[in-house]
Formats: sequence, structure tokens, C-alpha cells
Amino acid sequence: MSLCKYLRLATLLFQTMNATPEKDPTAASHEGQLVSAPALPDVTENASGLANGSSAPVTSGAQERAKRQGLTGKAARAFDRGSMSPGQLAWHELKKNKLSMLGLWILVFLYGTALFAQFLSPYGATNPNPGGVSLGYHAPMSIRFRTANGAFSPRPFVYETVRSRDENFDTVDLPDASQPRPLKFFTRGDTYNVLGFIPCSVHLFGVDKGFVFVLGTDQQGRDYFSRLLYGSQISLSVGLLAILITFTLGMLVGGASGYYGGRADDIIMRGCEVLMSVPDFYLLLALAAALPADMNPIVVYVLIIGILSFVGWAGMARIIRGMTLSVREREYVEAARSMGQSDFKIIVRHILPSTFTYAIVAATMSVPGYILGEAGLSFLGLGIRDPMASWGNMLSAAQDLTTLEERQWILAPGFVIALTTLAFNFLGDGLRDALDPKTRK
Repeated sequence: MSLCKYLRLATLLFQTMNATPEKDPTAASHEGQLVSAPALPDVTENASGLANGSSAPVTSGAQERAKRQGLTGKAARAFDRGSMSPGQLAWHELKKNKLSMLGLWILVFLYGTALFAQFLSPYGATNPNPGGVSLGYHAPMSIRFRTANGAFSPRPFVYETVRSRDENFDTVDLPDASQPRPLKFFTRGDTYNVLGFIPCSVHLFGVDKGFVFVLGTDQQGRDYFSRLLYGSQISLSVGLLAILITFTLGMLVGGASGYYGGRADDIIMRGCEVLMSVPDFYLLLALAAALPADMNPIVVYVLIIGILSFVGWAGMARIIRGMTLSVREREYVEAARSMGQSDFKIIVRHILPSTFTYAIVAATMSVPGYILGEAGLSFLGLGIRDPMASWGNMLSAAQDLTTLEERQWILAPGFVIALTTLAFNFLGDGLRDALDPKTRK
């Protein structure tokens, strides 16, 4: 019986394999004709990230492919990152670092303030009589919303002050509650030039009669808050321009030294070592002391940038030279050389781009050094000179201990310098981790 059973199964299997499928009677009329595909449902993403008519969120192409392969969790996120560009990957990793993002937003705020310093400041940086008065070392004035009798004022105001002397014969500025001065926004004031040639006199805030000193005044009666904003244009731009010149020169010299090698490499590197052997700050002092005292402040500003750049490029050149030695024999460099491209083109287009990751991080970490260098020179009277405002020469008043004890607001530039330095360091640490593939999780 088992033999008969096997024969019946073999016969049934043979019939199944040779059977032809039945034709759909409705399909016969469309034979040889073009038939349109069935309409797909309209799946568009609404503002909440869901498909119209569906409660499921719309997924990206990378997420859909990961889902089809059965990837979930960490594996799915890694699959999604594989479709990102290097810049998107770096930004994705940078956003995870809270301190780096804090530093980034602080720098955006500081540089945005410096960009619109003339509009944000109530007075000009060199105006010795803001508000029609000259009050040296006037104390900061409080912006108030409540009057002397406790009533709330929806419009901010300041009290006019009366200068007198206390029992120790020290100068004091006492608010006069009978003379409130309401703040006005987008008011007219000292004239300045937008973009260097468009005259304008609109300021963010001010008062019609009297004066408003948010951070007090300096020894000559100039508004300290206005000078702090104007000084940010000098101190912050010095760091960026100096680092731009330093890294451009260091990358080109280091790239050429590593690419050519031999005697040219030896001569260039020995020159860099001689320059690096001189202490930076003493070299800065020697170069800055050689500047004439009556030189135009704009020329001094340009020369200070040149001095800072001259001191810092040698160390960058040595590091770039070492990185160039490791990539000059790679296949894509040999291919460019075999195609007849010039040495300059090979260095700039094929070798130096491989060093950009290090250069970006190093530049971010080096900017605070240039800001501190300018501040140190100006603090000692060898950098930006009065009446041009910079954070360094504003701090020079702190050399007098009596002034420092009685007028603490003159330390405001030091606080801003410290904040800028911390912000650049936070951002540099985050960029170093974001651009390093080994630290990505």
C-alpha cells in the first residue's frame, strides 16, 4: 500500500507542475493595450509630520530602508547616519554637546552685538559729553519699572542723578526721584556711518532730556556701555582676522615644505624653529613698542593684526608640514601629478583639504589667544590707543587700585573677555569631538 501511496503523490505533483493558470476573462479585452497603474493614495506630510489620512509619521528613505532590513534602535540610527554628508554628520554630533551649543550661541550673540554696536549704543564711543554733561566715573544707573511711591510704570525709566560728596568727601551720584527720565526706543542721537559711508543717527534707546548711563562712565565722562560695544568690534575682529592670516600662511608654507621636502623643507623648518624659540609675548612687546605713538589708530589696528599673525604662523606650519608628509604619496595625489597638474594646484586642491579638520578645530581654539594678545598689548598702552575703544585699553583704568576698589564697573570688559574665551573653548572642544569619527556613537 505504501508503494501505491507514493505513486499517487508523484502523479498529483506532476499534474500540478504542468497545469496552466486560468486567464481572467476581463483581462482578455485589454490584451496588447497599455493599462494605467492603479492610483496611489495621496500621501503628503502635514505640519505635524503625519501623512494625510494616516496616524503614522512619514519616514525618510533611509528610515524606510532600515525598516525593510529589520533594523531598529541603534542599528537603525547608524544606518540613517550613513546617508548624511560629512557636514551633516558633524552638525548632528555637535548638537549633542550642550556646552558647545551654548558656546556657539554666546558667540553668535557677541558677534551680532558687535556688528550692530553703533545702533545698540546710546552714544558715540568718543563723545566726552553724552547727554550734554561731562561726569567722569559716573556710577551705573538703574533702569526702573516702579516709581518712588511704589507705582508700576509700563515704560522703563531712569532717575536723573545729582552729584555730591559724602562724609568721606568721596564723589557720589544720588538719584533724584523728582526727575524721572523715560527711555525712548529708536531715538535720535550721535551720528554714525552704516557700512562706513551711510550717515545715520538712530539708536536703539536713549532719553530726550538728561542722560542714561547703563554701565556708568569712564574717567573722561564717556559712556562705558557704548565704549564696550564699540570695543567689541575691535577685539573680536582682531581675533578672526589674525587667525585668518595666520592659518592661511601656515597652511601654505607647511604644505609646500612637506610636499617638496629636501633642502627646501630643512630651510623652512629651521626658520620656523627660530621664530618659535622667541617668547611670543616679548616678541609682541618689542614689535608693538616700535610703533610710533602718534600713529593713526586705524593703522595701529592693522599693524597689531599683522604682529599677532607674524608671531603665530610658525607652529601651524610645522603641524601642517607633518600632515602633508603623510598624504603626499597617496594615490589621488599621484594621479593628479600624472595628469600634469601644477604643484600649487596639487597642494591647494588635493593635499591641504585633508588637513581642514585639524585646521578648523585649531583655529577655533586659537582665536581666544589673539583676543587676549590684543587686550594685553592695549592694557599696557602698546596696542589700540585712546580714543579708539577696545576691551584691552578700557581695562587699563584697572591698574589704579583705588579706582578698582571704588568703581568695579570698569571690570566689565574683563568679564566679556573671559566669556568670549570660554565660549570659544566650549565650541572648539565640541568641534574636535564632532569631526573625529572615533568619538561618534
